[in-house]
Amino acid sequence: MVVLEFLKAIIDNFGSAIVVPFIIFIIALIFRVKPAKAFLSALYAGVSLEGFSLIIGAYTPIITPLVQNMSKVMSNVTGVELNTFDVGWQATSVVAFATSAGMIYLGLGIALQTILFLVKWTNIFQPSDLWNNYSYIVWGAMVIFKTHNFALGIACMVLLNLYSLLISELVAKRWSKYYNYPNCTIIAMHNVEPAIFAIAIDPILNLLGLNKVKLNPKSIEKKLGFILGGIIGILGNVGKLTSMAGWGSVFTAAIATAAIMAIFPKIASMFAQAFAPITEAARVFMKNSGDREWYIAVNDAVGYGEPATLTSGLLLIPIMVVIATVLPGNQVLPVVDLLAIPYMVQGLVAVYKGNMSKILVAGVIWFSLGLLMCTYTAPLFTDVARGAGFAIPAGAAMITSFNILGKPMLGFVFLAFLSGNPLFIGIAV
Repeated sequence: MVVLEFLKAIIDNFGSAIVVPFIIFIIALIFRVKPAKAFLSALYAGVSLEGFSLIIGAYTPIITPLVQNMSKVMSNVTGVELNTFDVGWQATSVVAFATSAGMIYLGLGIALQTILFLVKWTNIFQPSDLWNNYSYIVWGAMVIFKTHNFALGIACMVLLNLYSLLISELVAKRWSKYYNYPNCTIIAMHNVEPAIFAIAIDPILNLLGLNKVKLNPKSIEKKLGFILGGIIGILGNVGKLTSMAGWGSVFTAAIATAAIMAIFPKIASMFAQAFAPITEAARVFMKNSGDREWYIAVNDAVGYGEPATLTSGLLLIPIMVVIATVLPGNQVLPVVDLLAIPYMVQGLVAVYKGNMSKILVAGVIWFSLGLLMCTYTAPLFTDVARGAGFAIPAGAAMITSFNILGKPMLGFVFLAFLSGNPLFIGIAV
């Protein structure tokens, strides 16, 4: 347990901008990249990751109040009282790592993910994105809380981990090519999962002619960031548009969104440079082992500001607010995780190669189903959060995370384990 706490302390205190470059440096040395060049690759990765973090960190406080106000206004207009509050993925990660299962899986996950890569069961090197293991932990923690069966909860985490690896492999080449990061992909279960739906529904979208609708940021307008940010600003300042402060907020949102779209690609190009020496060395190194194609898992923050990703994500914010108030059976008010939608759509973006018409349609359907999964699991998650010492926000009967728990397919895997029924678990496996 001391070792596990030490590992968690490393992840918490150093963060991805330090941990990931260290891993890249080690991998580069294994592939016989010269130490000086390996160090430069690690430095590029660290600087880029910190750049992503800083720009998203500066953007979030500007947009978050607008999103929250949009949710409140829509709720007041419709008169619909939604009693489950979306506390966001950050709070959910805290709850996950506060459980005993969270500490256990931190060590178990590293061992499992490393062994699966070394024995070539998977081509995804997952341990480079350890932080997102909380996505498996939170589902397993709910199984343990409800069934009092620790082994069953751990088994649920392992199976969900295998699911995310499988989906990540399915989308790896597409994600790497579209986002232009050589031999990189995303692994976070909560953001890679929609890719499987994207592939399943693609033939239907093609029959509807959406493959012929070339809707992408470049085909719309180069100044889209300013316009899109302005729209979010106006929607988030309804009732304040007669004041100077309101319009100040509108223009700040517009400029901030234009800035993130302009700056992000520059940081992204630096991040891509970090993997060039490793990719070249790996090609030579892997020839003796059947020319294995492999991918290193990266945090999905590296794709957040890509034009089609950010545009689709921001457009889906007001859409999902409206849907939440009219969707039959839904009790979730999405708030904090609305700004996480540009993370959540990356699986869709990679599969549809930036075709926003497909991304928006698939996103609306999948995320609407996600709201219903959040509604169903909210009572149990609220109990787990209380048990972990999390303070429930005033006025909220229950809490959830739209990003983490709004996962329809993986939610059904969780429900199979929650039932304890061997048949249902067998089907899930």
